[in-house]
Amino acid sequence: MSNMTPQKFRTAYEALQKIPPNHLNIMGYVDESRVNGPGYRAVVWVQGCLQECQGCFNPQSWPFEIEQLISVDALAENILSNPRNEGVTFSGGEPFWQARSLARLARKVREKGLNVMSFTGLTLEKLSSKTAPIGAKALLEQLDILIDGPYVESLALHSPDSPVSSHNQRVHIFNPAFQDKITWASDQIEIHILKDGSRIFTGYRGQAGIDR
Repeated sequence: MSNMTPQKFRTAYEALQKIPPNHLNIMGYVDESRVNGPGYRAVVWVQGCLQECQGCFNPQSWPFEIEQLISVDALAENILSNPRNEGVTFSGGEPFWQARSLARLARKVREKGLNVMSFTGLTLEKLSSKTAPIGAKALLEQLDILIDGPYVESLALHSPDSPVSSHNQRVHIFNPAFQDKITWASDQIEIHILKDGSRIFTGYRGQAGIDR
């Protein structure tokens, strides 16, 4: 359930204004994930979410304060420098609060042949409405796949046959080439060991738990 009170919205808006143009405020990043969409994927977890879903895997992603700033150009270079990355997944946090910069990033990687998908706690109807976050339309236009809807703990799924983690969530395939490639499952998880020795645990529901 969303906790988007007027005060929290104002606080989030003020924090978003502190992100320099053509930059993103992210919580984490990994290459070569196999559990966040089809094929080998770079995954970008943005910082900031107003949904605050009970049972969320990433409560550390809720605050909108600056966590890690990175330019769109630098992040695109990182993604494209790994030849095993076939696509990019945006997660969070709520990607659509930083939709304008993510749309620019998506365009850059798509020009090089990568596909793009995103998770969102909002619905496609909300993202297509007049009250959608700024830049939502531009980001939607760059997506091959969208997984929409908040995680609802009482509707949780842990199935090897389901790409969503709660019954209310939906898979929108905008690119017909991916019609038969929705093969990852909500019960998968993987561990990435970073150069500094920290570990990122990630799976479908967007988990980016960082163990240092």
